[in-house]
Amino acid sequence: MIDPNILRTDPDRIRESQRRRGESVEVVDLLIEADLAKRAAMQEFDELRNQQKVLGKQIGPLQGALKKATDEAAKAQAQAEVDALMAQASTLADDVKAADAKANEISEKADQLWLQISNLVNLDSPVGGEEDFTLIEEVGTPRDFAAEGFAARDHIEIGEILDAIDTVRGAKVSGSRFFYLKGIGAQLEIALLNLAMQQASANGFIPMITPAIVLPSAMEGTGFLGQAAENVYRLEEDDMYLVGTSEVPLAAYHSDEIIDVNQLPIRYAGWSSCFRREAGSYGKDTKGIIRVHQFDKVEMFVFTTPDEAEAEHKRLLQWERDFVDALELPYRVIDVATGDLGSSAARKFDIEAWIPTQGTYREITSTSNTTEFQARRLKIRMRDGDKTQPLATLNGTLCAMPRIIVAILENHQQADGSVRIPKALQPFLGGKTVFTAPA
Repeated sequence: MIDPNILRTDPDRIRESQRRRGESVEVVDLLIEADLAKRAAMQEFDELRNQQKVLGKQIGPLQGALKKATDEAAKAQAQAEVDALMAQASTLADDVKAADAKANEISEKADQLWLQISNLVNLDSPVGGEEDFTLIEEVGTPRDFAAEGFAARDHIEIGEILDAIDTVRGAKVSGSRFFYLKGIGAQLEIALLNLAMQQASANGFIPMITPAIVLPSAMEGTGFLGQAAENVYRLEEDDMYLVGTSEVPLAAYHSDEIIDVNQLPIRYAGWSSCFRREAGSYGKDTKGIIRVHQFDKVEMFVFTTPDEAEAEHKRLLQWERDFVDALELPYRVIDVATGDLGSSAARKFDIEAWIPTQGTYREITSTSNTTEFQARRLKIRMRDGDKTQPLATLNGTLCAMPRIIVAILENHQQADGSVRIPKALQPFLGGKTVFTAPA
């Protein structure tokens, strides 16, 4: 969530952010009403509790005086006063209980409305939908396969030649959009994992293997139970969720904690399997392994100070670029438009690799600055001297395996169906320079 003080002092800033995202502006007014009602209910509860404490202090001495009284008239007077105060205390206890229930009910309503408010967008982000991004840079030149004398094969055909990808048996065993990586395909993924973790470690990231199943608090705290909920797998009997990215368990790792500012930044590189329902994408990328229900990924995640977040965002983007450069792929970098950010991100940069057989660029990495949004939801704060406040979190995909594999197979293919191996991967493949069909 965002800072509640912004709602109370500058609600137009939230309205403008919602408008730029293409999301409800009216919810801001509903939240203002709920916030006012919440504070009034809490004040009423606090006042009644204070009255209860004052009354308790009055009853105690009277009960003591009653015990000490020897004169019948004085005893009767003290008893009458105690009885009157006890009756008042009983009524007040009922009032406190009712006020507490009312405050909780109104607070819950406000909390639900807060969940409909996305993070404040960075005003430098382009406004619009998926196609309204700003192009930052194109790197490398796509190959002209016709000039080389052969037609480019897609990754599925290459995968069949190399016996590296099996989508037919994947569908037989698990249904559509599942696959097996075998032989060369499995070796390539493991090599990518090693290269990604080597680079991440060299840049100060702590390698992590994270849980793939999390509690609702982790999923909600990271912002994946809002507009992204339709793509989340829920284990209903256990009320738990399969993660769509290790961003979720990495963000929640320090939930309900206070971190000393001198420990920041803390950088983690998480390796996990990821699960996505891909709801609403039927008919899109149904062939191959570009859009699948299960895949592996290395995700970078950073806890840092709010003042340092934008600079860290640029570093994450550069580390992603370094990785893609090492794979010798043509790509472009884009500044994602506000309507395509996701609820947690204030700003997002994507790297899209050229996919020859599709004649277009496709996203392979993404990095988001989520500012204090996730930290506030997950109750993660930093301590700077005597002051505690929410910190900032950022995430960046270093290597989403299937799409990287697609890009490598298609961009480095050769006329005979073999695939040239980028130099950076060769040390993790026994020095092999080319993938060839098994004998």
